[in-house]
Amino acid sequence: MNKDILICGVGGQGTVLASKIIAAAAMEEGNTVHSAETIGMAQRGGSVTSHVRIGDGACSPLIPFGSADIILAFEPGEAVRNLKYLKKDGIVIVNTSTSRPVTASIGDSDYDGAEMTGYLDRKCSCIFIDSEEVCGPFGSSRFFNIIILGVVTASGRLGIDRATMLAQIEKRVPAKYTEVNKKAFEAGWEYL
Repeated sequence: MNKDILICGVGGQGTVLASKIIAAAAMEEGNTVHSAETIGMAQRGGSVTSHVRIGDGACSPLIPFGSADIILAFEPGEAVRNLKYLKKDGIVIVNTSTSRPVTASIGDSDYDGAEMTGYLDRKCSCIFIDSEEVCGPFGSSRFFNIIILGVVTASGRLGIDRATMLAQIEKRVPAKYTEVNKKAFEAGWEYL
């Protein structure tokens, strides 16, 4: 399997954990994996982008422009900013709820994400997820990173087995949060 996945959002949303779970699950299934993160201005609020490259075709951990099979976007503005990485027949799975990036705060804009999701809908194939809706039963938007993993796994585009993903969640999430995160993954799985 050869697959390039770009994960983007803002600091504090759990993008790095999501990338580590995908990478570990792909390796568990016998794939070669290269990954890298670029972290923005601050731990919280700055842009965060993770590159996960699965397969022997990758010579570098960074995905070239126009090559990503999947973009997992935790924030709509970050999805638009990283759209240059998506290949022609790729897919963007994007949160429609905003987490106001630092760049939107600087200009004191009226940013609400609707313009971004509209743009994405016109430009590429998308699955839109309202994190406020799907995270509501869990009482926190902090579960969105695991929910989006359930969505991308259920879509079939990731090419990693559901059981393998769940096993990596068990290994990488603190024990006291394992069961609720497994439920969050299942909520994402059932979202489609």
